Amino acid sequence: MNLIIHDIEKAQFEALFPSVDENTKIIYDNGNIKSCIGCFGCWIKTPGKCVIEDGYDNMGELLSKANRIIVISKCYYGCCSPFIKNVMDRSISYLLPFFETINNETHHSKRYENTFKYSAYFYGENITDNEKETALNMIKAVSVNLHSEYEVTFSSSFYEACRKVGLI
Repeated sequence: MNLIIHDIEKAQFEALFPSVDENTKIIYDNGNIKSCIGCFGCWIKTPGKCVIEDGYDNMGELLSKANRIIVISKCYYGCCSPFIKNVMDRSISYLLPFFETINNETHHSKRYENTFKYSAYFYGENITDNEKETALNMIKAVSVNLHSEYEVTFSSSFYEACRKVGLI
């Protein structure tokens, strides 16, 4: 399964992608997402599932079924948009609360056996070289923690970013 997580207005996204195959799941901002509260409930009370029931509580499970995660996000100071950051925070249940050392860094252990490719498509006018470097380092760190391969692309508009995804 492909998992597309984006911060584009739903109507704009649907205009660009009027039909998506059944092997693709779309995650967008429906206005209901709550912030992770750091309660560790997804590790202790309901392993693998967030305790906040707002429609984004199954993100860990969705990641566990993905072959590829495609993030389309406006670049904010070298980071993803607040919505995308929130979705990724809510995906911590994909991992276990235990630690292991990877490349002399401490990271969470895997809960699931699958691996996926993490593709980040940043868009925005006038993204600076420093912002690009920060975004690249952030995606690299997230990918190491998620035990995944990664790629990062920068575009001047969300339309151009969507074209690079290869779905239009």
